Amino acid sequence: MMAAPGEIRDLEAMERPDLLDLWHDIFAGPAPKMLSQPFLRRFIAFELQTRRHGGLPRQVKTALAKTTDQTPRAKSPALKPGGRLLREWNGVTHVVDVTADGYLWKGQTHRSLSAIARAITGAHWSGPRFFGLTGKPGS
Repeated sequence: MMAAPGEIRDLEAMERPDLLDLWHDIFAGPAPKMLSQPFLRRFIAFELQTRRHGGLPRQVKTALAKTTDQTPRAKSPALKPGGRLLREWNGVTHVVDVTADGYLWKGQTHRSLSAIARAITGAHWSGPRFFGLTGKPGS
């Protein structure tokens, strides 16, 4: 049962092969693999509605364009083996050494700074942020 592009109400009853055929007709190419039927339906319905009603309002397009014009976030500086990070937390100074295999803290090697920050604080933290590498103030 193939729905003509524009019959959004028919999408709910369509089976996966029909949704894939419709995707191909609309986008002139195959659908990305592993998309679920509900996602295929939603994406196709959105595209059909966009084509029928003209897409997003100008104000929304302008706002989205502004977010893409921003300069990218500065990345954390590359840490080289031999480097050392210090962070005081609840009156205790924590020392992390950068090694070729990861980060050495309290005699154990960890693959990420975030794992160390989580062990220190008991909460989810961005490791680079916790150790002051991102330019954002830590707690």
